[in-house]
Amino acid sequence: MSSFRKKIASLKKNETGAALVEFAFVAPVLILLIMGILDLGHRIYATAILQGAVQKAARDASLDDGAAIASALDDRVKELMLPILPPEVLQDPDALGYEPFDFDRRNYSSFSDVSQPEDFTDTDSDGICNNGEPYDDLNGNDTWDADRGAVGQGNARDAVLYTARVTYPRLFPMAGLIGLPQRETIEASTVVRNQPFGEQAARGGVKNCT
Repeated sequence: MSSFRKKIASLKKNETGAALVEFAFVAPVLILLIMGILDLGHRIYATAILQGAVQKAARDASLDDGAAIASALDDRVKELMLPILPPEVLQDPDALGYEPFDFDRRNYSSFSDVSQPEDFTDTDSDGICNNGEPYDDLNGNDTWDADRGAVGQGNARDAVLYTARVTYPRLFPMAGLIGLPQRETIEASTVVRNQPFGEQAARGGVKNCT
C-alpha cells in the first residue's frame, strides 16, 4: 500500500507534458491571431495594388479614345489583380456564384459636382423631390438622382469618377469562427478630368419630379 501511495504522490509532482497541455489551450487563439494578421496584411496589399491599377486605368481612359477602350482598361485591372487573389478566382470564377469584379464610371461637369445630388426646388420643405417640384436633370435620365453623375466615361473636359470593387473568398476558411464573412470586398476609386480634346458638352434641363 505504501508503494502505491508513493506512486500517486510522484504522479502529482510530475510535470512532464504540462507544456503540451498548455499549448493545446493557447494554440487555437494563437492560430486565429496569426491568420487574422495574414488576412489583414493581404487585404492592405491587395487594396494598394488595386488603387494603383485604378489610377493608371483612369489616366489612360481620360484620353480622346477613352470611352472606346474602357472595357479593355477594366480587363487590365483584372489581370493585375488575379495573381494576388485566391486561386479559385483565377481557376473557375463561375463557380464562385457571384461576379468578383465590378467597375463603375460616372462623369460630371466639374470636380465639385462629384457624388452630389441634382438640384431641386423643395417647395414643400420635406427634403424629397416630389409633387411636381422642378429639378435640374444634369445626367439626362429623366428622373431626380441623389448622384448627378451620368453613367460612362463622358466627353471632353468632364470629371470622371472611376471605381473598382473586387470580391473574393478570404484566404482562411476559419473567419466565420470570429464572426467575419467568408467574402472579402475591397474598393478603390479616383477622379480624373478628361483631356480637352473637344468642347465640353452642355448638361441639364429643368424637369419636374413625379
